[in-house]
Amino acid sequence: MGFQTIEYDPMCDQDNPQKISFEDVSAAAFRIQSGIIKTPCVKSHMSKSYGMEIFLKNDFLQHTGSFKERGARNALLLLPPEAKSRGVISASLGNHSQGLSYHANQLNIPTTVVMPNVAPIMKIENCRSYGANVVVHGHDMKEAKFHAMTLAKEKGLTYINGYDHPHIMAGQGTVGLEILEQVPDVDAILVPVGGGGLLAGVATAVKHLKPHVLIYGVETEKCPSMEEAIRQKAPYSVDIRSTLADGLAVPTVGYNAFFTVKSLIDKMITVNEDWLARAILRLVEQEKYVVEGGGAVGVAAIMAGLVPELANKKVVCILSGGNIDTTILGRCLERGLAAEQRLVKFKVTVSDRPGGIAELCKHLASLGVSIKDMMQERAWVYGDIFSVRVKVVCETRGPEHMTELRNIIMDTYKEWYFAQEWDERHRRPSRDSLDDVSH
Repeated sequence: MGFQTIEYDPMCDQDNPQKISFEDVSAAAFRIQSGIIKTPCVKSHMSKSYGMEIFLKNDFLQHTGSFKERGARNALLLLPPEAKSRGVISASLGNHSQGLSYHANQLNIPTTVVMPNVAPIMKIENCRSYGANVVVHGHDMKEAKFHAMTLAKEKGLTYINGYDHPHIMAGQGTVGLEILEQVPDVDAILVPVGGGGLLAGVATAVKHLKPHVLIYGVETEKCPSMEEAIRQKAPYSVDIRSTLADGLAVPTVGYNAFFTVKSLIDKMITVNEDWLARAILRLVEQEKYVVEGGGAVGVAAIMAGLVPELANKKVVCILSGGNIDTTILGRCLERGLAAEQRLVKFKVTVSDRPGGIAELCKHLASLGVSIKDMMQERAWVYGDIFSVRVKVVCETRGPEHMTELRNIIMDTYKEWYFAQEWDERHRRPSRDSLDDVSH
């Protein structure tokens, strides 16, 4: 049996793509309303900082922590009786699997979900707790999907594509209907893009009712599959690199999704991982929201200054999911603090005679800099035998405070190196090696 035979999904046929309509979305809204939370869309505390009225559509407040429930419930309710009794199967990194497992459990439909081994453990365990048969298989979504479709064929299960099935896209579009109801005079909506299902649904709903509202798709630069599809004028596979937005790491956008959005979308934006980390940090600090990388891309685009044309406009960012792995959240917060120059790492060579390190600490204390970690290195210090190189990780109030710190270190010591010489345009360190020392 060939790869193409197994891969073929009648609901997602590249030679015969299906475009969803506004009627599909409005029918889905009525169909799923009893099982879905109508999530709030609230004005952000960040609005003044960025010169626009920012509203946050909190779809991470759904029961399983993401918007994926909307499409999953719609697709399950539209299954014919015999398909419901046999059961469904899907492949997902986590959010679609959770939404499908939860609603299938409510509707008494047997469910199998195939998840790659890179899926967060929390999401795998959640699916099991919702009663699904969880199969962990493959290193990425491509391998997981191939295995899921093989199992579907072998066991007579209905395969439900998590982002490209027309019923899934129609369900996701209900987010757009709610936004128009909650912020009637919205000017632009920033939509996270992985496989393109949410973008297709929201664009279909919003452009039908209010064609002037701008629809921007936002994805991580580590997996720009929709941007590449638009450039190639067809879905095109891109390489997946590790990303904080793991839920958006779909190598090829859906054929139905692309066919639906290509004439509706106003702009595609890709964001850098450092801005993603900063957005996650900002949402925690200012809004008290814990949002996963894929849900924070819209906020990241605003923070990175990628939408200057939206100044003084009403902008809605869809916070599509909140299922971030706890370990990753900790890393994100630290990465965000480092990107904002509030967590600083530097090396400095000081005298190894009594009082040398104490003097360094006194300088830091005089500035109000908080030391988080300090490590001494003697064996690999060249030159003066009475010197010690000290690596310091410390917390500052931001770039101005960091500049004060840098100035006092430069004025006091001959050999020093700051790890955070940022190139503002690319947000990358200007030196590759922390072993370099500036004089």
